[in-house]
Amino acid sequence: MTYEYEDVVAWIHDRLKFGIRPGLIRVEELLNRLGNPQTSLKMVHIAGTNGKGSTTTFLRCLLEEQGLKVGTFTSPYIESFNERIAINGKEIPDEDLVALAKQVIPIVEEMDRDEVLFNTVEFEILTAMMLLYFKQKEVDIVLVEVGLGGLYDATNVIIPLISVITTIGMDHMDILGHTIKEIAYQKAGIIKSHVPVVVGKVSDEAFFEIASIASEKHSVIKRLGVDFVGRKRSVPISWGEVFEYKSQELSLKEIHIPLQGKHQIDNASVAIEVFTLLSQMLYLPVRNRDYQIGLSKASWPGRMEKVSDEPLIVLDGAHNEAAIDVLVDNLKTEFKDKRVHIIFGALGTKNVLGMLQKLEEVKQVNLKVITFDFPKAMKQTDYEAIGIKSYNHWEQALIAVLSEVEGDDLVLMTGSLYFISQVRQTLLGG
Repeated sequence: MTYEYEDVVAWIHDRLKFGIRPGLIRVEELLNRLGNPQTSLKMVHIAGTNGKGSTTTFLRCLLEEQGLKVGTFTSPYIESFNERIAINGKEIPDEDLVALAKQVIPIVEEMDRDEVLFNTVEFEILTAMMLLYFKQKEVDIVLVEVGLGGLYDATNVIIPLISVITTIGMDHMDILGHTIKEIAYQKAGIIKSHVPVVVGKVSDEAFFEIASIASEKHSVIKRLGVDFVGRKRSVPISWGEVFEYKSQELSLKEIHIPLQGKHQIDNASVAIEVFTLLSQMLYLPVRNRDYQIGLSKASWPGRMEKVSDEPLIVLDGAHNEAAIDVLVDNLKTEFKDKRVHIIFGALGTKNVLGMLQKLEEVKQVNLKVITFDFPKAMKQTDYEAIGIKSYNHWEQALIAVLSEVEGDDLVLMTGSLYFISQVRQTLLGG
């Protein structure tokens, strides 16, 4: 193959044809042939059904405020493929991705000829490229998001300074299990021996499973709502949230975050707790005001993101039932006095009917569903099969909604992150 950027990305995407292949044998071998770059990196490992991206963003901003060079590995991407691998919020340049490909692709193709190691998948390749890149760039710390689950995820080759589990919900049940306990077991698979664990908003059933595994690993565990808390404050603000944070080690009276929704208080609180532990491990000279300054710089595309004031248009990638639950709660509390126009597009792999039924719980809701250009997206025939009329394109639905908007109505576009990405590209040129 020729090592042009477009060819490299196409080659990586082509590995999707091998599907999801749980297990670490291929990525471990690939990293071994690359010199095991993961062994020389300081890392934080972040798992969870939802909240990984926001928590990573908050934590990155806090660490950057200390002058650190912070690598992040996230998925899926919203604006461009390269954003999955970034340093201090700046995505990997095309030429650096190509340089990595020149090192990695020949090894993968050689492994393809092995009857045990063949068919390394896209996420495994990206994980190896990410770790190699951050070693080469000598970053100070890397924030690694789990791709799917935890125990058998390709990222679980790392030994982090801290493990994080943000939330536990019913998603990817065909792979992770059909009960909260089973899914929690998979997420808790990232816990390593004697490595502390920070846990966000999870049920008691999920926490019991996580705590049991942490105990087996002799890992100290910190739980939101028990060992640290974030409480919303009723302070007038145009967008975002204000809250106070308390733990045994720290008290912060008034923290402003520019991300909307009570769940973002939970995510920011988890990030604060992780950052506090890291500051002790890394001997960072943190002042209380550093928390406010760092968190105030956080932004996360496609998560309760305001893209227009008049009319008020918000994008939120609530892509599974757990995320829809959070979104509905936010709509009932933060926007309870507004009429809400929702444009919804989802993947057919989700419980779409269940998600729509939850959205219809919102008072004064005007709900429109759409199909969009993505292989696994719900089609008009899929919606018809469950008795729902849909629009052929989100732009048609938006035109219809804008003709119905009055006063300070909210226009919310939600569902699949792939759908939200397409909307952003059109509305914002992202």
